[in-house]
Amino acid sequence: METGELSQSESRATARIVREELAKRRISRQRLADQAKISISTLEKALSGSRPFTLATLVRLEAALRIPLRPATHDETVSAPQALGAYSRAAVKWLEGDYLTLRPSFEVPDTIYAYRIEIFWDASHLAFREVERLDKSFAQKGVVSVPNKSGHVYLYTNDEGQMRLAILSRPLITGEMYGILTTLLAGHGSQLVPVAVPLALIPHMPEAALGRLTAADRVHAAYRKHLARVTADDFARLVKL
Repeated sequence: METGELSQSESRATARIVREELAKRRISRQRLADQAKISISTLEKALSGSRPFTLATLVRLEAALRIPLRPATHDETVSAPQALGAYSRAAVKWLEGDYLTLRPSFEVPDTIYAYRIEIFWDASHLAFREVERLDKSFAQKGVVSVPNKSGHVYLYTNDEGQMRLAILSRPLITGEMYGILTTLLAGHGSQLVPVAVPLALIPHMPEAALGRLTAADRVHAAYRKHLARVTADDFARLVKL
């Protein structure tokens, strides 16, 4: 904040809060811009991530929304709960960011499902949430565990006792993480079936293709290579009898 601008991760977190407030209050972006006495262009660029929030913009938005938006000063030595690995923010800051996320489609054979995951600092620990999924109602959010013992990264969701877990390698020098996802698949009728699939997280590219991608899509081969690395390079093993 010394430069008058938020960091990229702080701007993303602030944009999420503002978008949620707009939805809850059912007001337009234009109306908020007018109330905050800022241009609609400034607001749109900050919410889209093409320009970071400035201190001056935050002060005006706080006055209009009547909620705090400026990030508190985080002590880089504050530790996450022991159950998540007791890491400090400084120790895991390199994990924060947006990731292109790839896994096989559950519905269509030889199809890759691509969406985006955001990993961000949430008060006292890393958290994640899935965005830009075709099936938005199934988008997951949860906490990130980074224990020293295993050397892996865990994305964990617990929704009233219903659990979902991704186990990933630490990022490679180029930022990719590979592993497996265990979750529930909608089976016949209302039946839910446990399923495990290879999973790849790649530092997000703004123009990356998202959605369900078949062999006819130009990125399918490249995405498939990433998923093949999970077992080919022994990041995870899918064992059968």
